[in-house]
Amino acid sequence: MYIVPERAIADLMTRAAAFEAVEKVFAAMAAGDAYNFPVVREAIGHEDALYGFKGGFDRAGLTLGLKAGGYWPNNLDKRGLINHQSTVFLFDPDTGKARAMVGGNLLTALRTAAASSVSIKHLAREDAKVIGMVGAGHQAKFQLRAALEQRSFDKVIGWNLHPEMLPNLAEVAAEFDLPFEPVELDGLREADVIISITSSFEAILKADQVSPGTHLACMGTDTKGKQEVDPTLLTRATVFTDEVAQSITIGEAQHAVAQGLITEGDIHQLGAVINGAHPGRTSADQITLFDGTGVGLQDLAVAASVVDLAVQQGIAIEVDF
Repeated sequence: MYIVPERAIADLMTRAAAFEAVEKVFAAMAAGDAYNFPVVREAIGHEDALYGFKGGFDRAGLTLGLKAGGYWPNNLDKRGLINHQSTVFLFDPDTGKARAMVGGNLLTALRTAAASSVSIKHLAREDAKVIGMVGAGHQAKFQLRAALEQRSFDKVIGWNLHPEMLPNLAEVAAEFDLPFEPVELDGLREADVIISITSSFEAILKADQVSPGTHLACMGTDTKGKQEVDPTLLTRATVFTDEVAQSITIGEAQHAVAQGLITEGDIHQLGAVINGAHPGRTSADQITLFDGTGVGLQDLAVAASVVDLAVQQGIAIEVDF
């Protein structure tokens, strides 16, 4: 069995490699060649932590495994550790033997950013110039870097509940030689693309704060009860997701479906757009919304890519297990 520790991931996995892995697995899911297992996610009653498992099997890529981990909200203040902690385990689909254990923290950040950037590539208007961010935490920096590589943006705008965190967005904008402007939520009407990446449990962005033609990537809602946008916004948009079953139960669409505003049949797989089975955006004034719930197959895809690179470069630690 190979072990690829967290400290080795930064030198192995690039944004481009994460993008390619996620795009391929979304396509495999839509083609019926890969599927996710039901998600287990629980409050464990200790340290206010949420802990769970996401797994799946990709027949096309012969990737089998799971990610274990979750959210420990007290880590940063108490221990100087990031709040999200996870590990990916890969198994040989032919024998069931453990193949690899891979540090999952940076991989989770990269694959989450890759998912929203894949949605921008396939759904945002080609002439999109202004990108808006709702949220400015640790993950927002990953999201913005990946997104800025998908269109020729000329401006970044952003809102955060705690404005003192907005310099995170300004820092990334500066890396791309772009101006950054803090805005109130109403100011997001200027955006052609909006990424929401928060841990909110109530709607932040209202339907009338989104202009026609906007593409939204809602990336923060991955648990029952979480919510980032007004459910009526989903009635104005063509809704896409990574996994429909997760979208309606733990994703942004859970609220619109529960209120009877949309049905499961109104939600489309992003992979179908990648495969050409769905046209995606069909007009310049159409609002498109990607409900990124985060699927186990994303984690497995990027982890498998890392293991291959680690073995090639002699970085992987091999143990008899």
